[in-house]
Amino acid sequence: MVAEGVELGPEVEIGPYAIVEEGVRIGRGSRLAAHAIVRARSVLGEEVQVDSFAVVGGDPQMIGFDPGIQSWVEIGDATVLREGVTVNRSTVEQGATQVGSHCFLMATSHVAHDCRVGDRVTMANAVLLAGHVTVGDHSFLGGGCVIHQFCRIGESAMLSGNASFSVDIPPFAMAGRINALLGLNLVGLRRREFSREEIRDIKDCLYHTLQTHEGSPPRIAAQALETHEFGVTEPGRRFLEFLIESKRGYVRPNRRG
Repeated sequence: MVAEGVELGPEVEIGPYAIVEEGVRIGRGSRLAAHAIVRARSVLGEEVQVDSFAVVGGDPQMIGFDPGIQSWVEIGDATVLREGVTVNRSTVEQGATQVGSHCFLMATSHVAHDCRVGDRVTMANAVLLAGHVTVGDHSFLGGGCVIHQFCRIGESAMLSGNASFSVDIPPFAMAGRINALLGLNLVGLRRREFSREEIRDIKDCLYHTLQTHEGSPPRIAAQALETHEFGVTEPGRRFLEFLIESKRGYVRPNRRG
């Protein structure tokens, strides 16, 4: 079923029993499989794939939400939503939950209201993002991993499967278990062709702020930005600025193993 007034770009394919509600816009070459659902006002970019039983733009799973609020979901170009994926619309009037371009959300993963998922993010099966979570570009979230509301995941972070997090995960880090820092995502950095100098600088930032357990990470990060002791490359500065802006705390090494 396609409602009246829906904007469909050229070469859009809509499978049997799919539902596209009023006000939806779907870009060129996008494909909706059988039984896919795209709720009102959702915006899909070009070459987006929505697999069977996925629901884009459903109401937030929040007690007391006013369904009369005008909000929506935005999905970037070439993003794939596999079977049973759910992306809820914003709780804010005229607000949007956003998933970037070239993302891959595997089966039954969930993006709650008001999340911001960057570009080229992979969420493996059954990943759960609570409301207002931010995920940086090029991040990888392992299967079954759970993120508390308002947490931030930095760019190129790698999260292990079946882990849970109620604090921020800084850029370029590997994290797992329960709020545990596991090290540096060297594979991800090399795939993005970071230079040796940049990788060494990020490693220094990670060690001096989060692995030493000496002093306040935001204070150490702010001091480093002033003295240029480390954080001298652009990725290093982004790492330090992320720590300074955090309000929930950070993953730290598990000294007990």
